[in-house]
Amino acid sequence: MTESTYPFQQKRWSLADLFPAPNSPELEAAFVQVKQMASDFTQVREQLTPDIPSADFLALARRYEELSDLLYRMNSYAGLAFAEDTQNQATLALMARVEQFTADITNETLFFSLWWKMLDDANAERLMAVSGDYRYWLEEMRHFKPHTLSEAEEKIINIKDVTGANALRTLYDTITNRYVFELEVNGERRELTRGELTSLVRQHDPELRAAAYQKLYEVYGKDGPVLGQIYQTLVRDWRNEGLGLRGYAQPISVRNLANDIPDEVVDTLLEVAQRNVGIFQRFFRLKARLLGMERLRRYDVYAPIARSDKQYPFGQAAEMVFDSFRQFDPRLEELARRVFEQDHLDSEVRKGKRGGAFCASTSPRLTPWVLVNYQQRADDVATLAHELGHAIHSMMAADHSLFTFHSCLPLAETASTFGEMMLMDRLLAQETDPAVRRDILFRQVDDAYATIQRQAFFCLFERQAHEMINEGASVDDLSEAYLAALRAQFGDAVEVSDEFRWEWVSIPHIYHTPFYVYAYAFGQLLVFALYQQFKVEGESFKPRYLKILATGGSKAPVEILAEAGIDVRQAAFWQGGFDVIDALVRQLEAELA
Repeated sequence: MTESTYPFQQKRWSLADLFPAPNSPELEAAFVQVKQMASDFTQVREQLTPDIPSADFLALARRYEELSDLLYRMNSYAGLAFAEDTQNQATLALMARVEQFTADITNETLFFSLWWKMLDDANAERLMAVSGDYRYWLEEMRHFKPHTLSEAEEKIINIKDVTGANALRTLYDTITNRYVFELEVNGERRELTRGELTSLVRQHDPELRAAAYQKLYEVYGKDGPVLGQIYQTLVRDWRNEGLGLRGYAQPISVRNLANDIPDEVVDTLLEVAQRNVGIFQRFFRLKARLLGMERLRRYDVYAPIARSDKQYPFGQAAEMVFDSFRQFDPRLEELARRVFEQDHLDSEVRKGKRGGAFCASTSPRLTPWVLVNYQQRADDVATLAHELGHAIHSMMAADHSLFTFHSCLPLAETASTFGEMMLMDRLLAQETDPAVRRDILFRQVDDAYATIQRQAFFCLFERQAHEMINEGASVDDLSEAYLAALRAQFGDAVEVSDEFRWEWVSIPHIYHTPFYVYAYAFGQLLVFALYQQFKVEGESFKPRYLKILATGGSKAPVEILAEAGIDVRQAAFWQGGFDVIDALVRQLEAELA
C-alpha cells in the first residue's frame, strides 16, 4: 500500500472549531460577550454569604464555568495559532491582547474563588456535599487557602504576570523557534528546524550525530547568556511569589500542590531515580559494546543498534497507531480517529512552527488539538501514539465539568505512555527483521531513559538551580552545575563533552512550567506498573484502566491510584518500575553475552 492510498496525509490543523481567524467577527464578539458575562457575574457578589442556599451556589458555579469555557477557548485559539507559526506578528499581538484581557477578567471575577477559599469549613462541606462533579474542583481550591493573598494583592499579581513572566516566556519562544541550524547532511548543506536536526541524533552515522548535537548547542550557546538571564528572572519571579508572598515551603511545592501530589511523594520518586543510575549506565556500556565503541559519547546515547533507516509514511503510521488502540478497545481507536477527522492535528514540519509535540485539551465539549513534527521515524510514530493518548484521555473524561475533566500533570501522562507501549507491542508483532526487532527493544530502554531518568535529573537540576539563583549564581555557574550533574548521572559509562553545558537553556518546560518534568517520570513508572497488570490480567484489567481515564481530574490523584491498588507514597512502588527496566537490561545482557 503506497502512502497516497492512506486516507490521512500530513497537513496543518484547522482552528475553525474555536474561531475562524485572528481578526474574525466571531472572536471580536467573544471579547464583548466575556466582558458582559464577567460584568453580570460581579452582581452576584452580595449573594455570597455563608448560608447561601446550595441551589443558588450551584447556579453561580455553572455561570462561572460558562464564562471560563469561552475564555479558555479564546486563550487556546491564541496559543495554538502562535504554536503553528511563532513568527506571525498578528498572532503575537493577539496573544498579548488575550493575556491582558484574561488578566482583567480574572481580576474582575476573583472575588468568587477568594470567597470560597475563605468560607468556614462547615458551610464549605455543606455546599460540596451537593456539588456533584464540581466537588473535587471545590476541594482543590481550598487546598490553596494557606497560600492565598488579599484580593488587591491577587489582582496585582495577575496584572504583573502579563508584562512579566508571561511576556518573558513568549520572548523565549520567539527567540528559540526562529533558530535555523545549518548542517551538512549527506554532502548537502541544509537549513534545518530543531525537529529536523534532533532527528539526526538517532541516525547510525556517529559523525552526523556528533555534528547535530554540536550545532544544536552552538546555536543555543550563542544566546545562552540571554536565555539564561530570562530563566534567572523567571525563577526569581517564581520564588518571590511562591515563597516570599504565598509562603510555600520550597519552590517545587508550588507545582506539587497544583498537582495535588504531596511533597514527600515527589521527593521519594526523585530519590529512587538517583539510586538507580546504575541500571542505565549498564545499558549504555552494553550499547557501546554493540556499537564497537570503548565508551559511548553523549552524542551516542540514542544511537540505533541496527543499521536500519526504515521509515514509516505518515498514513501508515496513523493506521498502525489506530490498530494498536483498536486491539485494546475499539473506543480508543474511535476517539483517536476523531482528532484526524476533525482536522485537529498539525503534523507538518515547517519553519517557524513550534518544535516538539503536545496535546491541547481546551474544553470537554471540544476534541483536543494535537501538534507533532512528523518525520517518518519510529520515534515519530511513538510520539503520535503518545499525543493521541493524551487526546483520548481527555475525551474519555468529557462527561465531567470544565474544571474536572483534565487530570493533574502526573496522571496526564498515563494514557499517552500506555499508548506508546501498546504501539511498541504492535511494532514488535509485525516486524520480521531480527535487526529491526532488536533495535526496537533497545529503543524501549532508550525511551525509558529519556522519559524517566533524564526527566528526573532535569527536575533535580531545577531544584538546584532555583536555590543557586536565590544565592546569586551566574548563568555560567548554572551551566557548570548542569554539566556536573550530567556527568554524575552518566558516571564513567558515557563521555559528556563541554557543549552540553548549554542543554538546560534548550528545555522549554523549565521556562514555561517549572517542575513539570517529574510528571514524565511519574507517568512512565506508573504505566510500567499498570502495563505489568495488563499483561498478567488481560481483559479483566481493561475496565479498571478505562475507569482511571474516565475519572479525569474529578478525584485526587492519590485516591484514583489507590483505587487501582497503587500506593505512590512507598519507595517500593517506584523501585518496581525501575525493576522492570532492570529486567529488560538483564535480558539484553543475557542475549548478547
